[in-house]
Amino acid sequence: MRPLPQVVIIGRPNVGKSTIFNRLVGKRIALVDDQPGVTRDRRYGDVSLLGLDFQVVDTAGWEDEEPDTLPGRMRAQTEMSLKGADVALFVIDSRAGLTPLDEEIARWLRGQNVPVLLLANKAEGRSGDDGIMEAYALGFGDPIPFSAEHGLGTVDLFEALRPHIEGEELDEDEFEEPAEGGEGEEEEEHDSSAPLSLAIVGRPNAGKSTLINRLLGEDRLLTGPEAGITRDSISVDWQWTDPATGEPREIKLVDTAGMRKKAKVQDKLERLSVADARHAIDYAEVVVLLLDATRGLEVQDLKIANLVLEEGRALIVAVNKWDIAEGPSALFNGIRTALDEGLAQLKGVPLVAVSAITGKGLDQMLSAAFEVREAWSRRVSTAALNRWFEQAVDANPPPAPGGKRIKLRYITQSSTRPPRFVIFGTRLTELPTSYERYLLNGIRRELGFGAVPVRLTLKSPKNPFGN
Repeated sequence: MRPLPQVVIIGRPNVGKSTIFNRLVGKRIALVDDQPGVTRDRRYGDVSLLGLDFQVVDTAGWEDEEPDTLPGRMRAQTEMSLKGADVALFVIDSRAGLTPLDEEIARWLRGQNVPVLLLANKAEGRSGDDGIMEAYALGFGDPIPFSAEHGLGTVDLFEALRPHIEGEELDEDEFEEPAEGGEGEEEEEHDSSAPLSLAIVGRPNAGKSTLINRLLGEDRLLTGPEAGITRDSISVDWQWTDPATGEPREIKLVDTAGMRKKAKVQDKLERLSVADARHAIDYAEVVVLLLDATRGLEVQDLKIANLVLEEGRALIVAVNKWDIAEGPSALFNGIRTALDEGLAQLKGVPLVAVSAITGKGLDQMLSAAFEVREAWSRRVSTAALNRWFEQAVDANPPPAPGGKRIKLRYITQSSTRPPRFVIFGTRLTELPTSYERYLLNGIRRELGFGAVPVRLTLKSPKNPFGN
């Protein structure tokens, strides 16, 4: 199956590129705010526009700064995005009219071997008419009046894009005859070969983007010494070769914004970034909490870890910058002890030492991620589950508060990802929390669930005379 044609959105800051991206994708994916420079990394989205299918790329605002500055590195990311693109969508602000920076971007685009469509955004009403007329001077033909906020101009954009996207015949292999007999309609078990959704989270400047760049082998994400560079949660599809088996494994890597203490988050944009990171955790299968070896484990790290576990995601803790850690053995043991104490509800969370600079430990981290996903997705048959349950109850019967027995009748697994179990019995409201922990620890230890969050629900029959 051939890849979708790629349309890259380019323009100076605050002309509405991310709003256009959201409009085309049909979802509020990219962060949008009135202040310029919100977007810093490339974001990809699939679009089906009036039957026209393509991939759109949101980029950082083009700024005229030195290459070693943050805006300069953002511009380099934008320049890289044009490699392999089918069309460049050059966006201007029709209300503001042409600026010297628009003209500079136009000169650069004329030197690239990519077709350019000029999109005059914010063209609702008559306030943008003058800017649209000025846009002819850029030499890219008729500008397309557009309003990302109101969706005006979509048909004109479709007509302009169509010649560049419908240039090739469709591959016959893209279409398959539907299978007869209605097979595959039943609910399927988890497919271990399916792509792993892996989110990287942590405090600002822990090295999350650098780690992903190291895995990809390219400068895909913007990095630097400044804290809080990443704002959007950026996902990248990638293939990793398992060194143990030599087999390729599909992974969806998700980079997230750094998560500081709630009291320190005052800026509106940072609040949006943290909310986006929490959203990425909700939709991940496995979450890697990245620590900074030069700072060790802090209270904020434990809060992030607890957030991941509360959402029912599988968790791995990776200690980054291991190549410059002092006293690595004592540091590792100290973090291991602090994790077991701070995450009392789930001891034994996988802990690996990594270096985003040298690549140390990254294969070990990814192997652990696939292993914990397997445990997170495990389903135990009711028969095997109840054999274990009977042995556990016989070995340690529940207490009898007030001389009345608590009867535990049977257990069943209601769902996976995360694993959820339901215990049926009588007088379960009086079952001590310590006994619930005993059962949860037994499930993890003896049924192969390891250090993944497990949910346990107690259900007693309703008393018809209770009222």
